[in-house]
Amino acid sequence: MATLKRSVLIKKGAEANLYLGEWKGRRVIVKKRLPKEYRPSQLDLQIRTYRTVHEPQLMHEAKKAGVPTPLVYLVDVENATIIMQYVDGKQVKQLLGEATRRERQHLCFRIGCLVGLLHKWGIVHGDLTTSNMILDSNGAVFFVDFGLGEKTAEFEARAVDLHLMKRALQSTHFEFADECMRDVVKGYASIVGTEVSEKLIEKAEEIERRGRYVGERKDKRV
Repeated sequence: MATLKRSVLIKKGAEANLYLGEWKGRRVIVKKRLPKEYRPSQLDLQIRTYRTVHEPQLMHEAKKAGVPTPLVYLVDVENATIIMQYVDGKQVKQLLGEATRRERQHLCFRIGCLVGLLHKWGIVHGDLTTSNMILDSNGAVFFVDFGLGEKTAEFEARAVDLHLMKRALQSTHFEFADECMRDVVKGYASIVGTEVSEKLIEKAEEIERRGRYVGERKDKRV
């Protein structure tokens, strides 16, 4: 593997660490999955190996579906490391608070379209939050961090993605979360169709109610 220059830790995650560096004259993001001591070593190795191989595959599939994702330059399975394109832009999480109502409407509609393209292609992101979406200088919205994603057409898995999107908006952008989610759903429906969209939103609401019920049960036991 070519030497990685000026590698700086930019995010310590539960699943992996992200580093900003230079590799072969390019600015890159390096994603490294570190061993987890709480897991049996053999199981830990299997999980890290699988996710290291599987994530770039999903990113490639997302591209085929029409969803921008970073270019993958190198997959180092032995060290559970992926070197990928650095996307020069801002997280959607940062942008929504700065945007006008019209800008938010347009951006959220586009995000909904991209989620629809993913789902139509049989890809579930697995961690669909505004932190994992980057608007680049050319106006393209890149989806990143497919580490928990999967290739599936399962109805509930797609509904969970939408539920996660709604929850992310509520926790980070609560003052305009409802309007943003409505625009996401409009974009989503324009790709998958109104009937499918309505059924998935209904299922996502059911998942949300289930979560509330479990939370209430736990509260009563305290």
